[in-house]
Amino acid sequence: PERNTENVVAMATRLSQEVYDELAPEVPGLVYYPAARIAALPPVGRAGEDGISGVGRGGASAGAAVDAGADSDADAPIAVLCAGTSDLPIAEEAAITAELAGVPVERLYDVGVAGLHRLLQQIPVVRKAKVVICVAGMDGALPSVVGGLARCPVIAVPTSVGYGAAFSGVAPLLTMLN
Repeated sequence: PERNTENVVAMATRLSQEVYDELAPEVPGLVYYPAARIAALPPVGRAGEDGISGVGRGGASAGAAVDAGADSDADAPIAVLCAGTSDLPIAEEAAITAELAGVPVERLYDVGVAGLHRLLQQIPVVRKAKVVICVAGMDGALPSVVGGLARCPVIAVPTSVGYGAAFSGVAPLLTMLN
């Protein structure tokens, strides 16, 4: 049977600007999201909508194919949180991936436990989310705090970036597993 490809997204992650620059002339419609290091062929009419902005049009896309037309509650946003600025690329990768799949995203960045007041100001956003993706390195404490505030599943994503003794991401991973 024929498959409707109108809502299919092709994307490649962890792509450098240099690789994108080489691919862009070869594949019409390729968009680059530099903060997330994602190149994608968004669904027809999706690029630039809902705050999804990338760079350019034109390269290639090796990677995952996501069916953006799959049944989902498209009105319910997910929240993507990150503790600090060093976690931003990983958080943006999650946010852009969700947006390319047609899921609305609320971004809450720099809301780590060291500045707990910033997170507490955002409780309404956390509570209206269908799912929270929580990116944190260092000691990985943020997902535990968010888990106590959220009314939905919290996906904890440990990172190996940042400062301190996070042991290449092992420390936040162990915290998140407990």
